Amino acid sequence: MSQAPFQSHLLELRKRLMISALAIIVTTIAAFVFHRWIIDFLLLPADTLTEEPGRLVFIDVLEPFGVAMKVSIVTGIVLALPIVLSQIILFVSPGLTSREKRYLYAFLPAVLLAFAAGAAFGYLVLIPPAINFLINFGGNIAEPTVRISSYVNLMTMLLFWMGVVFETPLVMLILARFGVVSAAGFARWRRHWIVVAFVLGALITPTFDPINQSLVAIPLIVLYELGILLSKLVGRKPATSPEQE
Repeated sequence: MSQAPFQSHLLELRKRLMISALAIIVTTIAAFVFHRWIIDFLLLPADTLTEEPGRLVFIDVLEPFGVAMKVSIVTGIVLALPIVLSQIILFVSPGLTSREKRYLYAFLPAVLLAFAAGAAFGYLVLIPPAINFLINFGGNIAEPTVRISSYVNLMTMLLFWMGVVFETPLVMLILARFGVVSAAGFARWRRHWIVVAFVLGALITPTFDPINQSLVAIPLIVLYELGILLSKLVGRKPATSPEQE
């Protein structure tokens, strides 16, 4: 008797995974069609790296194709994010109350906007000084010849992880709203988060420059404080009964 619900959960999980995978495949194919435009956009900060703007080098015959595929896959995953998140919500929704479902669906646009804000912050604020530091650091030792694969790997890594870390306040809000952690609990961990923020700054940025690391750490600290504020506003009150939900 107990196998029937378990099998239905497995079938439901397979359905959600198949829809998510199909969405990623479709968006990846679409991104590959426009991969040249995407790469040109990523190369804009590299205009100052070479004598001819945006002209990086490759030393392997498969390198340009590999770069196009990587850019397409990463872009496809990002574009498919709304569908993937909606499938996750649909999978866990049977165990949630109607109000909790509404909260999750309301958070979906906020999650996408936060990711876009993080990627934009990385592109406009973090990447230019990071690239300038890396190039000028070795400029007096050797003439820089930047491989396009190395540059694109750096760009996609920074943009992706900056988008992820900008989700911090929303994660805190969801945890507070569902009663997992209170705003007071987040406040008690504030000092630990400052240390975590600088560790993440060192991991995300490819430089040992404390200025570039601070460009990541300081926004993370601000986002954490924003998360505490949001947790106070929407956090579940101790006196709330299940019937009120």
